[in-house]
Amino acid sequence: MAAARLPFRQFVIKLHGRCNLACDYCYVYEMADQRWRARPRSMAPDVIDRTVARIAEHVSVHSLEKVDIVIHGGEPLLAGPAAVRRLVTSARTQVDASVRVSLQTNGVLLDRTFLELLGELDVRVSVSVDGGQVAHDRHRVTADGRGSYQSVAAALRQLGGPEFRSLYAGLLCVVDLANDPVETYAALLAFDPPAIDLLLPHGNWSAPPPGRVPDAPATPYADWLIAVFDHWVARPRRETRIRLFEEIIHVLLGGRSHVEGVGLAPTQVVVVETDGTIEQSDILASAFDGAADTGLHVARDSFDAVLDLPDMVAQQAGLAALGPVCQGCDLREVCGGGLRAHRFDPANGFANPSVYCLDLDRLIRHIRATVAARLAVAR
Repeated sequence: MAAARLPFRQFVIKLHGRCNLACDYCYVYEMADQRWRARPRSMAPDVIDRTVARIAEHVSVHSLEKVDIVIHGGEPLLAGPAAVRRLVTSARTQVDASVRVSLQTNGVLLDRTFLELLGELDVRVSVSVDGGQVAHDRHRVTADGRGSYQSVAAALRQLGGPEFRSLYAGLLCVVDLANDPVETYAALLAFDPPAIDLLLPHGNWSAPPPGRVPDAPATPYADWLIAVFDHWVARPRRETRIRLFEEIIHVLLGGRSHVEGVGLAPTQVVVVETDGTIEQSDILASAFDGAADTGLHVARDSFDAVLDLPDMVAQQAGLAALGPVCQGCDLREVCGGGLRAHRFDPANGFANPSVYCLDLDRLIRHIRATVAARLAVAR
């Protein structure tokens, strides 16, 4: 398997390692990897500075013209305004490239003070919300069990208003089979998002996601997503972007995916935890304890050192990194094997199809048939 060794273009910075919600499906706190317990709550100023210096070094070595920084957590707003300002201003000052910064938040702390700061710093904001109040509050609750919907809805009304609309990147929604798909879409659309990310709950062959019975012929997640797709694509005008659908269509038409879990584009994302440890995708925390570990740290290691690790080489190897079942599939260029974390089986690691294989197969074939029919009519 030849190493592609492509430089990182997205840096996920875990500015705060704890959360003010206790979502029961959270891959950080509720799944296999519990190393977060031993890490500091917040990234210290010197670790922020060292992280930015390593990004600047990587940009210089590879002559990159632009990079993305994603401020993440836990809940990153718990780090406070000063930490957010330090990270963003240092990056824009020290990194010799165009630096686009975004922040992913649960929205509970997203008040006017933070919005004014993020507007000043030109930071785009994505907010997690799982549909209407009943759907959202089923999982996204505080430690004492109170729902978070009202706080999130208030934040989204401000974010989507004329004063802060330019910061609004979109919504992230975890699919819950208990919720009606079209009603969920309508509830999200009520916040007038520029884009929606529909996310499959994390799981694998040893710990399947809810409703996904390994080897069973049913495709409940495909059924749910197809209901949304058919409603979305039939609208007389495009109401919002749904990235999963758009990326599948883009790859079907010969393009290259820009999101994990679709297509064979090599991974160019790296994570820095609150203590300065450098990790692979944090979604791997759902697979097994230490799955994202690299053994590297910003105080002593460059990001180039990550590119030489066998696991990262595999994630940049495209088709060669897939297991035999996926390599023999006619949808391999579009599916790409799904998310790496979803392929895990203790018996043979990641050399498997996704635990969502049947769902992805049905969804992609449905979208392909729909696109082909529409193109035929357009001719």
